[in-house]
Amino acid sequence: MSDFYTSIAKSSVGRKLLTAVNLPVPATLERYTGDNLFVSGNLLLGAAPGGKMLDVVANLVADSTLKVKVLDKSDTIDAVTKAIKGAKLEISSVTPSQEGDISKYRALVFDATGIETTKDLRTLYDFFHPVVRKLNSNSRIVIIGRTPESSTSVGQATAQRALEGFNRSLAKEVGKKGSTTQVIYVETGAEALADPAIRFFLSPKSAYVTAQVLRISKAKLNRKKIDWSKPLEGKVALVTGASRGIGASIAEILARDGAKVICLDVPQAEEDLKKVAAKVGGTTIAVDITDPDAPKKIADTLKNDFGGADIIVHNAGVTRDKTLGGMPEHLWDMVIDINLSSEERINDALLEADAINKGGRIICVSSISGIAGNFGQTNYGTSKAGVIGYVQAMTKPLSEKEITINAVAPGFIETQMTAAMPFATREVGRRLNSLSQGGLPQDVAETIAFYANPCGNGVKGNIVRVCGQMLIGA
Repeated sequence: MSDFYTSIAKSSVGRKLLTAVNLPVPATLERYTGDNLFVSGNLLLGAAPGGKMLDVVANLVADSTLKVKVLDKSDTIDAVTKAIKGAKLEISSVTPSQEGDISKYRALVFDATGIETTKDLRTLYDFFHPVVRKLNSNSRIVIIGRTPESSTSVGQATAQRALEGFNRSLAKEVGKKGSTTQVIYVETGAEALADPAIRFFLSPKSAYVTAQVLRISKAKLNRKKIDWSKPLEGKVALVTGASRGIGASIAEILARDGAKVICLDVPQAEEDLKKVAAKVGGTTIAVDITDPDAPKKIADTLKNDFGGADIIVHNAGVTRDKTLGGMPEHLWDMVIDINLSSEERINDALLEADAINKGGRIICVSSISGIAGNFGQTNYGTSKAGVIGYVQAMTKPLSEKEITINAVAPGFIETQMTAAMPFATREVGRRLNSLSQGGLPQDVAETIAFYANPCGNGVKGNIVRVCGQMLIGA
């Protein structure tokens, strides 16, 4: 749908005008098109002394066309060089001088797992300061640290938690180029499980995800080799609210990645639902998820017709906006029931019927409204915060069944709902993030597909905002 501001920014006259009055000029984001599993260009790799993630990074970069470089005056040049040579990659060193090095970079990856004290935070400055101005547009920055909660000392916990502030601040500096930054916290012993997350954040699939913090926990390692262009081959996925918008995009992306998709929506949307299913080569379940019989019907269908599902995506949701004082009780009840309680009932039924396969993935759709709140959305904000609470509460019991649960929290996404907003409200909403534009349904779907990856056993209990670092909320 039309983005009036961006259309102006794309013209030479408009760009000059916006720059002259110090207004943001949105970058054109590079998204996944089927053959760009990684961004391309130069990757600068660095580490704090004692870093433990270099081998993992080097081995996955070997699957890309990225050209690896290392700062020639780094304290860890020997460790970086050893890791790169172990992965049979070529490496070249560059000077850290702003003037002396003419290289441009598409990716900066820094292994911060060796940071033990606040004094060690200086290694961030030493690595990023000489090169951050040399990022190309649509670049990726990934910082890998240790989970603060499992740190072995107060100093380590303090320093590792500091990475989040660095990450979020840096994201606001590089966002004008369409570039993104992330922190991945890796629990000791979970190093090999970080591979899918690093791949995702170094790819165009994460174009609208920035300033996020992802935790990788210890879990059983899936040693089965997968085709990274079809990582969901042979998997069965259920997507609720699949007849249009974000739900339809989720169905398309999961099918693109190889999954057999079961599209679910209310009977009133069955015609559109069938169109989506036909497009993705999937099937349909037309049922109202608030119907008391719906959970059993869904569980029986998954178990009897498909032998169980591997991926459950709870996307169905509604808004019924009113200020709290003017909200009739049926609008409160409706939003809570559809957006939150129905997910609990469906999951309970699926687990009771053993309709989620071993290694299953449950993915819930929350919202920034559940994090930051929104005027006139006490019902919606409550439901979406409840989704986050549910994900966090269910992480441990589901882990014992070798099932992961995570959530996405979309920000301003270009859908029929946002298209119906008043013009001024819509244009302002698009600008209130570090990338200065709205996201696409594809951006939410790509993050969900990442969560669904069969190698993502260590990714559990996470809430990733797909919002371009919206400038409200945490």
